[in-house]
Amino acid sequence: MPSLAEIRAKLLQQQQTSPGSGDNSMYPFWNAPEGSTTTIRFLPDADTENVFFWRERQMIRIPFSGILGQDERKYVAVTVPCMEMWNETCPIHQEIRPWFKDPKLEEEARKYWKKRSYIFQGFVVENPLKEENEPENPIRRFVINSSIYKIISAALMDPDFVEVPTDFEQGTDFKLVKTQKGQYADYTTSSWARRERALNQVERDAIEQYSLNNLNDFMPKKPNENELKVIMELFEASVQGELYDPERFSQYYAPPGIRSENNGSSNTADNNYDESTEVKKTEPVKEQVKEDPKPIASGDNKPSANEILEMIRQRKSAS
Repeated sequence: MPSLAEIRAKLLQQQQTSPGSGDNSMYPFWNAPEGSTTTIRFLPDADTENVFFWRERQMIRIPFSGILGQDERKYVAVTVPCMEMWNETCPIHQEIRPWFKDPKLEEEARKYWKKRSYIFQGFVVENPLKEENEPENPIRRFVINSSIYKIISAALMDPDFVEVPTDFEQGTDFKLVKTQKGQYADYTTSSWARRERALNQVERDAIEQYSLNNLNDFMPKKPNENELKVIMELFEASVQGELYDPERFSQYYAPPGIRSENNGSSNTADNNYDESTEVKKTEPVKEQVKEDPKPIASGDNKPSANEILEMIRQRKSAS
């Protein structure tokens, strides 16, 4: 198990270098009632080479106004992996980064900017939810958004922490507090517990019986060359205002509720998870985009979808 010193060193390094199977193992903390506290005990990754007890995902939501031949007026979004998750060039981000320099395109660019989320595992020690189908295996998975992750990781740099929070003997529970801020859910008062707590016998027996998960098993599948081509076709279809075409795309990437026997994406619940449910209930956080803030000269009118696509085609022909 990595030590707290290793976790701190890795966090510090990141700060210095950067600005389903259909099971019910994933815990939907965002459904907890307002004013409630969910107590979580995070557990280490079974992958001993992972310094952290979480894995970071970088996903892009590609929106469509409907589904061709089905519900053509119902908003859907297809979630695809961003290649920057593997430190490789993402074709969508390669296209939209220059858009941030143009005020007419900035709003459109943000629509396709990657969203970060983090996969954890652990026990729900105090559960304010009344779950109808609570899983037999009490080791749950958590898809944590960026705002909560910042609370979790920032506290780890506190010198008052003497041991990694996932330690079986001297670990610490996390108190996830849900309040309301305007029309959004707010988790800013969440914090680590003040006292250490050793795992009880029931929790130890569960780990012995079910074993810890390798969090990498719940990460998105890295797209191959053909899948990257499909991702760009999805992006261009979305920009142009087309409906999502199941015959064309569902064997590769599909919105929640649409599946294909040949679906090339991972079928885990975590990867099929649609974050829109949580986003509607949580105050959105804009990730900082590291681009030149000086806009280029532009007109007053927002460019049409065809004009944006023409820019993309010109970039391709020039490369």
